[in-house]
Amino acid sequence: MTQIGTPQHDPIPIGDAAKPPFARLPDPSTMFARRAGRLRSLADGNALRSYLIFLADLADIQHRLQVGLPEVELTATDTIVRAGQFGMPPLERSGFTGDDAFYETWHRLLTLADEIAMPDSARLALARVKAASAGGDAELIRGVLSNAIPVDALAEHVFVAAVLEVHFARLAAHFDVSALRPVGQGACPVCGAPPVSSLVVGWRDAHATRFCACSLCGALWNYPRIKCTLCGSTKDIAYQEIAGGSATVKAETCGSCRRYVKILQQREEASLDPVADDVATLGLDLLLRDSEFRRGAVNPFLLGY
Repeated sequence: MTQIGTPQHDPIPIGDAAKPPFARLPDPSTMFARRAGRLRSLADGNALRSYLIFLADLADIQHRLQVGLPEVELTATDTIVRAGQFGMPPLERSGFTGDDAFYETWHRLLTLADEIAMPDSARLALARVKAASAGGDAELIRGVLSNAIPVDALAEHVFVAAVLEVHFARLAAHFDVSALRPVGQGACPVCGAPPVSSLVVGWRDAHATRFCACSLCGALWNYPRIKCTLCGSTKDIAYQEIAGGSATVKAETCGSCRRYVKILQQREEASLDPVADDVATLGLDLLLRDSEFRRGAVNPFLLGY
């Protein structure tokens, strides 16, 4: 596996115009290990410390289980071309069927998850996922991919989402960025899933530009700033933050659709992670719970909020 460290930005040439790519594909060999490290660093002093450590252990498993996995079945070229012609994502979630690589990922994650310290309720949920029949597996998978998860099965779907994240990241990593096209507001151009958050990045040739982060495959896609990532409106965009808290994570609220998605200033703090920092700033969601705005982002590890 690739050696992991804190993401480093290249020096930014002053005066150079930003020329951001349309998308950046995930690197599954590094993304989960980095996320695990970020979750552990965020846990200290956080009211969600135990949960963040649990998610860090889960992300570490997502990283480790990839060693020796079967190769994923790549999307056919004609499917990619056809998807681009009709403005559809080349990875279709609604018609997803698992291949050998997916079910090996499923087996490995559920087996390794036994190592994680977790509450009894979570361990019972893990046991229920392991015991699910083939039909039950399909129902759990559909729930995550359609973002329609029953309230009484939230814990089970955390483990299923972790499997799907690994598999879809591995699928997405094989695409040619030049073949990707926009597929509509609030939708990943690779798999069509909604964003988990957005990032203002500090990359060379893309300094201070914004990218949405996919909640499923981990792909990033370029998106204008001061524009709702969900409905595309540029009216009544505002930013909410916790007084005295970190200014690197804010909630971008939209006066048109009355929803919000967090925006992370990764150009100021390179270690910010779109999933980890979304979970760790749950206090911001709780602050907005009684407001006119509703959470519009999807994070499988913040189910129920």
